Amino acid sequence: MPIPCPLILDNVTIRHGAHTLVAVDARIAPGEVLTLMGPSGVGKSTLLAQVAGFLAPVFTATGYIRLGDEELTRLPAERRRLGLLFQDPLLFPHLSVGGNLAFGMPAGGGRRRRRQAVEAALADIGLAGFAGRDPATLSGGQRARVALMRVLLAAPRAMLLDEPFSKLDAALRDEMRRLVFARIREHGLPTLMVTHDRDDAEAAGGPVIALSAREA
Repeated sequence: MPIPCPLILDNVTIRHGAHTLVAVDARIAPGEVLTLMGPSGVGKSTLLAQVAGFLAPVFTATGYIRLGDEELTRLPAERRRLGLLFQDPLLFPHLSVGGNLAFGMPAGGGRRRRRQAVEAALADIGLAGFAGRDPATLSGGQRARVALMRVLLAAPRAMLLDEPFSKLDAALRDEMRRLVFARIREHGLPTLMVTHDRDDAEAAGGPVIALSAREA
């Protein structure tokens, strides 16, 4: 497991032409969730894209992104080792549930050990015996849990959450908030979450940066 370290956004500013879309300067401690709140169009997901390493070329960005002492700003997305959770689970339809979980796991360890890790992960989220299932047969809550565990099995060094609970019903939303934030604390993952839902921010329990349309 990677050694936990802070995620640092050092005066990160994103512009669209001459227009400043979003500017953030923050240090996110291991296991902490920094929430970026605001309505659609204020640059929340654009900031996540810059941190993740796939900012669209129509935008320009300045500032630095670091994990501990390591500079990430110029690294390609696949070398940053950041875990992403989106509104949709985005499970691969051509892979089984177990295949989805194994997809992003670090290489090595042998097939048997990888299979054991997948089985243990499924048991951990209440889905023991689901490895051979087609993702299409899962409920919304089950798909969300598999998506979370797939990210964690990839051994990320930090997490990025893009409205991860917005498409769940109220009961599932509360369940997934508890599960996601508990795992973030357990693994010591600095986390940046964007949302328009104040309940998400309250459940995360960390600092909040509020953006408004005037600032965008």
